[in-house]
Amino acid sequence: MSAQGRFHSLDSFRGLFALSVVGYHLRVSGSFTELAFFRHAEVFVAFFFVLSGFVLAHAYGNSAQFNFRRFFISRTFRLLPLHLFMLAVFIVLEGGRYIAFQQGMEFNNAPFTERYAPAEILPNALLLQSWTHWTNPLSFNYPSWSISIEYYTYMIFALLLSIAAGLRQWVWAALVVAALGLMHVGNGLFTIEALRGLAYFFTGCLIYTLYLKLAHFERPGFWLMSLLEVIAVAAALLFVVSDFEAKALVASPLFGSIILIYAFDGGAVARVLTGRWFALFGKLSYSIYLTHAAILFCVVSAFMLIKKLIGIDIAPMIDGTRYLDTGSALANNLVALLVVAMVVLVSMFTYRYVEMTGQNLGRALANRPANKSPVLES
Repeated sequence: MSAQGRFHSLDSFRGLFALSVVGYHLRVSGSFTELAFFRHAEVFVAFFFVLSGFVLAHAYGNSAQFNFRRFFISRTFRLLPLHLFMLAVFIVLEGGRYIAFQQGMEFNNAPFTERYAPAEILPNALLLQSWTHWTNPLSFNYPSWSISIEYYTYMIFALLLSIAAGLRQWVWAALVVAALGLMHVGNGLFTIEALRGLAYFFTGCLIYTLYLKLAHFERPGFWLMSLLEVIAVAAALLFVVSDFEAKALVASPLFGSIILIYAFDGGAVARVLTGRWFALFGKLSYSIYLTHAAILFCVVSAFMLIKKLIGIDIAPMIDGTRYLDTGSALANNLVALLVVAMVVLVSMFTYRYVEMTGQNLGRALANRPANKSPVLES
């Protein structure tokens, strides 16, 4: 960790795992996207939740003068601008699909139906789609299901900061145990998405309290930290590619342990992760995560159009999933790499012009005195 309080290797992990989620959603026959690692990469969303809890506990958990107004504005303008931008993009794309449908193009479902139904727009705009049993968490920009959970979990976290520090950690622990327990036994009140988010996020908060305690002790040497980092990566890889019933429960403590190890930025792997490209992916991680579904939509639609024009099935349906397939393993891998590169390039644009614009506006609003009123000139 630097003097400025940034956890550089953890930022890089966020970027790498966001790219892994892109690989999970991208299906290109015979390419690297079909490796077991990418076929199970959806589990990295749990890492995002745990890391968010850790980072917010670092930023606000020990603040003597917590300002809820500033927190609300800061978090809202951190998440909402890009989310609303991508929701608008998906509505436009669905409009394009409607026009193509009217021209005889065939799709898996009719435009503006099912998860693209107009009734899903308002819950998405309010980030409520993952909190109720009456809305589809995967509607429109489907990766935003986790942003829905994360946003309101931020607010729960902020409310809990009013509790005395000694009791606060016990409340966090109780929330983790209750959420994990309800995930295991099942319930009809809370959505599984909400339970996952709460359990993982507050695990991150608890991991940060442990990090603070360990920071008072003498730090292990470079080589021991390097060994721990390698073991952590190996454990993560084994966990990701494995299938077992309690995987969702194990994700919480496993990712928490990995975050704890890398938070010290003390070993060889952590040093590698501070490299320029890894840092770039970390910076772009939110844009990568929220933009990739729209880009995949456009790429798949382009392949379907080409299929219609040339009469060769380069966008086959396999077990209910749309694949891309040029007929060549080399070409398919190139297609997959180009799509990932396209996601990164688009994310550079959205980061600069949407994310940063929103964050700058949020800072301006947050720093404005709450009781400031306009002066009337006579």
